Amino acid sequence: MVSRTTDGGVDKSTAPPLPDPQANVVPEPYTKRFKGKEVSKFVDPCAEASKASMDCMNHHDYDRDKCLDYFQAYRDCKKAWQTQLKADRRAGKET
Repeated sequence: MVSRTTDGGVDKSTAPPLPDPQANVVPEPYTKRFKGKEVSKFVDPCAEASKASMDCMNHHDYDRDKCLDYFQAYRDCKKAWQTQLKADRRAGKET
């Protein structure tokens, strides 16, 4: 039986390189992401940062210590998104 955390024989030398963690600190403009969304569909402007952190975990066999920069980039992205969302609501902009 193969564990979820094992690579299952995948050759990691051919995997695409991980992006720089700081490349995903700034979220996409949330208004652009929300424009065409369905009513019940969750939209995350920080999806790329989330995916990069999970890719890092997969690449390093779920060793959290090797992916701390990616987790911090995701937290920074979410914080920037929430700050912008609050500022836009205070300014009366449609969110």
